[in-house]
Amino acid sequence: MSFALILPTLNEIYGLRATVPRLDRGLFERIVVVDGGSTDGTVAYAREQGLEVIFQEGRELNNAQRTAFLQVGSAYVIMFSPDGNCIPELLPRLCALLAEGNHDMVIVSRYLDGARSDDDDLLTGFGNGMFTGIINLLFRSRFTDTLSIFRGYRSEAIRAMNLPEIARESRLRAAMPLLNSWEVASCLRAPRLGLRCGEIAGDEPARIGGIRKMGIVRNGLATVGAILLDFFFYWPHTEPQN
Repeated sequence: MSFALILPTLNEIYGLRATVPRLDRGLFERIVVVDGGSTDGTVAYAREQGLEVIFQEGRELNNAQRTAFLQVGSAYVIMFSPDGNCIPELLPRLCALLAEGNHDMVIVSRYLDGARSDDDDLLTGFGNGMFTGIINLLFRSRFTDTLSIFRGYRSEAIRAMNLPEIARESRLRAAMPLLNSWEVASCLRAPRLGLRCGEIAGDEPARIGGIRKMGIVRNGLATVGAILLDFFFYWPHTEPQN
């Protein structure tokens, strides 16, 4: 059973310095840094540490994830933000749960069993809770955190949800990349596909250096749009898995 760790970066030199030494490299057959055009030494540092570096095609996080996913052939893929928000010491537990073979997606939830986010402010905390509640209501799911990047997927599930090609599903999606968040789309599509989802609790420390890439208003509006698109137009015919 093989795992790949994908680290999307855009000027995350300080976060990389704090997190890379704590990675358990023995868990993964490939650790891939997919860079979006860093100018702060991120790429040089990653290479100094012996990490594989590739460069994303297109803009936004979903294109970084697509670029990396299409280059790795592992059975399972872990998405990990190296900006300090994700705790490397949770990776063994996440991989172990996926390795049991009973889950297609496992999210490291910032709001499960007493976990907390030190990166949330009042607005982002409210938004996370609101969007998760709406998704659970409309898609009959039971997530506690639908927006966290820190999660693991079975690669076959990524393909089943059409995440790598989601931008090609319509002209609207092609024109508005923010509609194509893997985090949101996977929480919308997994329930309708009958995929097996789980969560583990994990704190979210504050960002280390750099600047937040997310625009709160534009990402919030894009999340609303993504929810509406899938609610009305995504009705797969796949039977739920046992």
